[in-house]
Amino acid sequence: MNLLISTRKLLALAVGSTVMAALPLGAIAQSAADYPNKPIELVVPFGAGGGTDVLARVVAEAAKKHSNQPITVLNKPGATGGIGLSEVAAAKPDGYKIAMVTVEMAIIPHMGIAKFSPENDFTPLVRLNADPVVLTVSADSPWKTIEDLVDAAKKSKDPLKFGNAGTGGVSHLAAAALQQKIGTTFTHVPFQGNAPAVVSLLGGHIDAVNASPSEVFAFVQSGKLRALAVLADQRIGGALAQVPTLKERKIDLAMGTWRGLAAPKGVPADVLAKLNAIAIKTANEPAVKEAMDKQNLGYSVADGETFRKQIAADSALYKQLIDQMGLKTN
Repeated sequence: MNLLISTRKLLALAVGSTVMAALPLGAIAQSAADYPNKPIELVVPFGAGGGTDVLARVVAEAAKKHSNQPITVLNKPGATGGIGLSEVAAAKPDGYKIAMVTVEMAIIPHMGIAKFSPENDFTPLVRLNADPVVLTVSADSPWKTIEDLVDAAKKSKDPLKFGNAGTGGVSHLAAAALQQKIGTTFTHVPFQGNAPAVVSLLGGHIDAVNASPSEVFAFVQSGKLRALAVLADQRIGGALAQVPTLKERKIDLAMGTWRGLAAPKGVPADVLAKLNAIAIKTANEPAVKEAMDKQNLGYSVADGETFRKQIAADSALYKQLIDQMGLKTN
């Protein structure tokens, strides 16, 4: 009898060891009670220096209070965010690679720039920020008002050059929508993020940039750039409080951006619960709000489910706009 019991125990141990050996290490770690047990990668799908990158680094610092492992920021620019976002969408859903997502995730798949689905390939964790687009020109520009720019665009022999954060980004779509509204044509100049687009504007290489307030407000304050209009339903505060909306100027156009955190679809429920807790607690840290206020980022926290609904709604909206304007690239 003892021999039979021992044999059964050995067999059970052997089978158990075989099953464990057959499982990938990631599968074991995914449901580990000690998650996280290694650094979490936060992929920023744009270059360093822009509003998205700044916010990601603020979040990574604030998360130290709520995670026993650091969050490491990795910049993966290109394809209007498509390279970084595609990497995260295809990543192992173990909670160790997440993305700083922007409104571009709801745009570029419909243009053929990326293959992921904003609704089906990501699990939103938290929305951090929401901002309108600001139309900005150089302080040396002859255009003092949005009416001046519109008039010049209609009369100029050569199309005005609008810089953007990449083909298919919200800054590109905002310029494309504006040209449709006023009945003219712009030359759209893509960059790997709005930060280099703003640098080009400062250097006099392009005529205008649509960007978020955080990316231009310091230059507006210092007198190097001039904000002509805000693409919002209402004016915004801070350094841009005196800037009119396009709607005030009889151009019915409002468009903006948002930023948040998302994981690949399929993260195990227990890991996702911990990741969600880290994200929400970090988003509500006073230091995050203070840093966003300093950068003129619109602090607008929403939970994962609310964020998911916004992403789905914006995805439908931008698909319709892209189809209507014939902007799909392939």
